[in-house]
Amino acid sequence: IVVVGPTACGKTKVSIELAKHMNAEIINADAVQIYKDVNIGTAKISTSEMENIPHHLINYVSLDKKYTIYDYQKDGRKIINNLIEKNKNIIIVGGSGLYIKSLLYDYNLEPEIKTDSNYNELSNEELKEIADKIDSDNNIHINNRKRLIRYLEHYNNTGNIIRNTEFKNKPLYDFKIIYLKPNRKELYEIINNRVDEMIEKGLIEEAKDLYDKNINTNSIIGYKELNEYFNNTISLDNAIDNIKKNTRHYAKRQITWINNQFKDKIEINVDYNNFNKTIKEVLNIIK
Repeated sequence: IVVVGPTACGKTKVSIELAKHMNAEIINADAVQIYKDVNIGTAKISTSEMENIPHHLINYVSLDKKYTIYDYQKDGRKIINNLIEKNKNIIIVGGSGLYIKSLLYDYNLEPEIKTDSNYNELSNEELKEIADKIDSDNNIHINNRKRLIRYLEHYNNTGNIIRNTEFKNKPLYDFKIIYLKPNRKELYEIINNRVDEMIEKGLIEEAKDLYDKNINTNSIIGYKELNEYFNNTISLDNAIDNIKKNTRHYAKRQITWINNQFKDKIEINVDYNNFNKTIKEVLNIIK
């Protein structure tokens, strides 16, 4: 079972209840919760909240380690296959749609390529000419320089051609996707309140500790905004407002991605006034 939805929609609570009902293990599909030390700002589930249910790929790697979507796909599929062999039920939960899709569909990913090519010195016209000689049907626009360079470097390093194929929507496992669909206005209010709760729980102190240790968190919402405050470029109030705003924007992007990419999802309208009703709806679907 795959539980998807935007940040703060209630995925964690639903996944725990499902896991208890199904005697299942949980695989994290949140790209940030994979990392250690960013706990409060990522709304990471605590050990007590796990209720002794095995969780995988959470608190998994250090922040200073590069962990790519290829690494996630490789590690995640290994866990899935091991659990299937043991006849265990599996719940995948998270809001990082591309991670879920790379895990469960026929995404052909490869390790990140290191290169010392001279493609950066070539013009767009020259890059396009080389790409067309490799495959005249590459469909890469001449002005998409970044994609042209990636295409050529990938070919030089692997001998394989990057193709956009229908396989990216071909499932590799038997699963159902449950989409917790929130009311947008209610969700934004919950996000704002949750940020205030994070501040009360010690987010500023957690972020400052990472900042003082010179650990880069500038790509993580909730930390990058506070880093600006620590750098004395904005006030604390502005930093907190920016966390709320950026989290709302992120939730909006997640909703758009889920609607566009997961066509066969089962939608559950989240009832925040009676969340137990939402949980029961999900359980009835599983039954």
